[in-house]
Amino acid sequence: MQPLSLHFLHEQAGARFQDVQGREVVSDYGNEAAEYRAARETVALHDATYREALRITGEDRTSFLHGMVTQDVKGLAAGASTYAALITVKGAMVGDARILRRDTDLLLDVEPGLGVKVREFLEKFLISEDAELHDATEELGVLRLLGPRTPELLTAALGTPSEPLPQDATRPVHLAGQDVLLVGNTRLQAQGVDVLVPRQGLEAVWKAFVTAGGPLELAPVGWRALEVVRVEAGVPRYGQDMVDTTIPLEANLTHAISYNKGCYIGQEVIARATFRGHMNRKLAGLRLGADGAAPGTELKKDGKKVGWLTTVTRSPGANESRALGYVHRDHLEPGTVLTVGEGPGEATVTALPFS
Repeated sequence: MQPLSLHFLHEQAGARFQDVQGREVVSDYGNEAAEYRAARETVALHDATYREALRITGEDRTSFLHGMVTQDVKGLAAGASTYAALITVKGAMVGDARILRRDTDLLLDVEPGLGVKVREFLEKFLISEDAELHDATEELGVLRLLGPRTPELLTAALGTPSEPLPQDATRPVHLAGQDVLLVGNTRLQAQGVDVLVPRQGLEAVWKAFVTAGGPLELAPVGWRALEVVRVEAGVPRYGQDMVDTTIPLEANLTHAISYNKGCYIGQEVIARATFRGHMNRKLAGLRLGADGAAPGTELKKDGKKVGWLTTVTRSPGANESRALGYVHRDHLEPGTVLTVGEGPGEATVTALPFS
């Protein structure tokens, strides 16, 4: 298990740790409910430096990646970011990535454990282009801010007014002696911001946020509470809710697809599915009430399998189990009640994000 760069700081704060795809993450700091409340009501700070990164350099880097992902890369301005999926010629997902276009390279920010898989997929199609792939995981780390007081925290830490950032919008700033990049991450939470920090500056930036966040009731938040926020926002995670048989449209990833960019690997499958107007199954929210269940548990209607659970969490805010899962299109109407496994537990289909 690859340890976090800030392991010792988290240990001092009473953190408990877990493994996610071979990388260490903070599970919690001893009070998951309090961490969740901070993400919902004040401001929360999450160490997401377990994420992995790739850099692409070379004169042909932009055109090469443009033909490999579902999103428009050529039209991306320098310093801008976007979210994209990588898919096979059959339309099945290889992974997903946040793409940042910089002056001299392209940066791909991916889920833990996904770096090697994405690199091997890209290298398979890299033939005569002037482009080169590099592991950038040890160059950059991601710190995640959540909660309605995030703009206040950034204002206090930076010493200048900080307005909310829209999804994928970027803003370079100087913080704690480091040149960092703020990236809007509002899909998780309305005021969410990811902070991309050089690895050598992580400790200084983390401590600056903790100091500035004291009067704002900042709390560090671990993986478990963040997963609740993610599920309630209806944001799927590759490796949990998306696997190598998932088609992006099944996972509600229309925001990751450009329909005007021209050819890319798997485009024909996406175009046909879009023209057809529906997928046989789609990711949905599911309320399990007081009951829990394991990911992978089947969902049934009148004894027939109509889906399965992918992520199951316990929401401290709603005091119920909330989940993501795939449901056949005939049973996606909010309010539909499905049987969980062999019963007697039930799951109620709900629209995403959860209210």
